[in-house]
Amino acid sequence: MGKVAATALGLLMLVAVLGGAGAGGMLSAFGSSGSTQPSKAALTDVPSDYLALYMEAATTCPGLDWSVLAAVGKTESDHGRSTLPGVHSGANYARARGPMQFLSPTFQSVVAKHQLPEGGATPPSPYNLHDAIYAAAAYLCDSGARTGKNIPGAIKTYNHDDSYVSQVLAQAQIYASSAGFGADTNPTAAALQAINYAQGQLGLPYVWGGNGPGNGDAGFDCSGLTKAAYAADGITLPRTAQAQHDAGPRVPAGHKLKPGDLVFYGNPNGGIHHVGLYIGGGQMIDAPRPGKAIRIAPYRYQGDDYSGATRPSGM
Repeated sequence: MGKVAATALGLLMLVAVLGGAGAGGMLSAFGSSGSTQPSKAALTDVPSDYLALYMEAATTCPGLDWSVLAAVGKTESDHGRSTLPGVHSGANYARARGPMQFLSPTFQSVVAKHQLPEGGATPPSPYNLHDAIYAAAAYLCDSGARTGKNIPGAIKTYNHDDSYVSQVLAQAQIYASSAGFGADTNPTAAALQAINYAQGQLGLPYVWGGNGPGNGDAGFDCSGLTKAAYAADGITLPRTAQAQHDAGPRVPAGHKLKPGDLVFYGNPNGGIHHVGLYIGGGQMIDAPRPGKAIRIAPYRYQGDDYSGATRPSGM
């Protein structure tokens, strides 16, 4: 089946699922302030029953966008399509179970604290799609997602690996559309390759003038990291933050950032002093300063001198 036909069928199936799965809550998720709608990529990739449950479960946690919940489901089990141990029965090497990959003690703790809505198994099971997604929403909410104040921290509680946080945030950005239902928001392959490269450098030290272990340095400085990240996909950037800023192309002021954008700090007229790689969800990967490791951090912070962004991966 072609992608256009598959997407159309997916839309029809989603409408049917929405009609039978709490339409009021679902429609409020589509239209509520601060929530996003599924992009074309989400409608193509996420099974309709999963998408309906992600959107409905997210409404139980003010501030948790459904796209973050869906990105966790994608990363953990490819929305239940994975055939690895533990997804449909048994447990994986870490003793995680079900499509959202819960440890049994964690799942039982969530169930004991939160009364999951009707529609799942009796008793609730981490293998049951309904129970797993609602439990994941509750767990993320308790871990910092409530009111949206610490989405990255909530994701890191789910999995303590910084690269996991980066992967989920980037995936959520792919799934979320603020431009309308079914709008295409996919980052380019070059942007995703740059993010994947930068993920692999998390934890390396900041080194002034550093170009990374591949060039004999223990780590990177800020522009050395962004240059190497884009070089992984064959895109050549200038070496310094100021020169990268000047190379553009600039993201127009007021336009939404996309994963892979470079974010800059300082005076654009010759005083740019820092650059990071935006990964979605308000977060970037950067090499901050001497004595600090390459990290995931908010791209906007109190007292910053943010000056704008460029999109080397193409407008």
